[in-house]
Amino acid sequence: MLDGFSAEILARFQFAFTVSFHIIFPSFSIGLASYLAVLNGLWMRTRDEIYLTLFNYWKKIFAVAFGMGVVSGIVMSYQFGTNWSVFSDKAGPVVGPLMAYEVLSAFFLEAGFLGIMLFGRERVGEKLHMFATAMVAFGTLMSATWILSVNSWMQTPTGYSINEVGQFVPEDWWQIVFNPSFPFRLAHMVLAAFLTTALVVGAVGALHLLRDKADKEARRMFSMAMWMAVIVTPIQIFAGHEHGLNTLEHQPVKIMAMEGHYESHPEGWAPLYLFGIPNDEEQRLDYAIGIPGLGNIIFEKPLDKPVMGLDTIPDEDQPPVGIVFWSFRVMVGLGMLMLGLGLWSAWARWRGHLYTAPWLHRACVVMGPTGFVAVLAGWITTEVGRQPYTVYGLLRTSDSLAPVDAPAVAASLIAFIVVYFAVFGAGTYYLLRMMNKRPATPKLGLRDGPIRTAGITPATQITPDFIPGE
Repeated sequence: MLDGFSAEILARFQFAFTVSFHIIFPSFSIGLASYLAVLNGLWMRTRDEIYLTLFNYWKKIFAVAFGMGVVSGIVMSYQFGTNWSVFSDKAGPVVGPLMAYEVLSAFFLEAGFLGIMLFGRERVGEKLHMFATAMVAFGTLMSATWILSVNSWMQTPTGYSINEVGQFVPEDWWQIVFNPSFPFRLAHMVLAAFLTTALVVGAVGALHLLRDKADKEARRMFSMAMWMAVIVTPIQIFAGHEHGLNTLEHQPVKIMAMEGHYESHPEGWAPLYLFGIPNDEEQRLDYAIGIPGLGNIIFEKPLDKPVMGLDTIPDEDQPPVGIVFWSFRVMVGLGMLMLGLGLWSAWARWRGHLYTAPWLHRACVVMGPTGFVAVLAGWITTEVGRQPYTVYGLLRTSDSLAPVDAPAVAASLIAFIVVYFAVFGAGTYYLLRMMNKRPATPKLGLRDGPIRTAGITPATQITPDFIPGE
């Protein structure tokens, strides 16, 4: 079935497949952890039982999503050693410590306080429980920080030197961690995670409002989600624009592919293409629909300044334009829909119809998964647009591959596809079943804590003071 593909293509597809599954869960858990901290803090401040009910509802969903995120991410570390051992050898002195810092500082923080957040309110007291909840939220943000620092260094490498055996070795850790694209990528991804969570929470709230407009918990979560959408979406659009300008400075070829600029515009007035079909063979954009001059404006260049195109780049140094072109438009298009949804909710709130607007609620249910799609489209844009390099401009993907045979990679790829769809498909189904229940539903599939047993007798479950042997 996969006989016609090279080992490199199969290895790239395998990593893309696993990372695409993985990113779904962190993009949700990052925002949800912060949401839980806000809910818990609001409950402690106001003593409004609605906040406590919502906290108990979403913490159980978070526990499942967090577990699937951890499990799905472990596999990628193994792939660095199996399929991409040359990359690991050459970039390991820089990438390895950063990933170790993520585990030691961020993951241990999340995992260490997670049990207290889930089961410890009655055992450790409200203040310590709030501290644990805040630490879980902080840990998720720290985890994103380290991982994005690694990825950003691969996009815009700085602070390194190359030793006699061709390895990247650190010279300045500050430059490595805080490389030129890191602040923009971090802001863009964290805001995307918050938006993704807001859309999911809004969709769940809207679903329950369609069933019962008087559902107090559904009203509260829907209101909070729509506030998040209307405030964060414009900020995210601005952050994305600034990230694009940073990419134009450091990775101009990626921007050429994103915009479909096969041809240079030496006289300026570069168009912004809204639609087209990239044709890599002929190096042109077929059926192009564009707005003249708007490309210059988007790039913050005077209209008469030249804009370079892919005709200035050798074919072997160009990314797959079609994938980058369309993934970028999917991301931007969904961002515009999110902005429209936020403005619609603001209008309904102003008119006093936020909880009684069924078409708004239906739109929110439909838009629920779009945050995940936008995140995936954004990562496809940045990762495929980096090609043909793993470390941009320095280490090509073809030179990063381990000496593996295509049949071996194909076999492991098929195994990954089967296992991932089975395991994480079941997990996702379970999450959706939990979300389908009302927020006030007790237990919701997660016990309040571990059951302590004494030997093989269940007597202590009936009589707590029972002592075996008496």
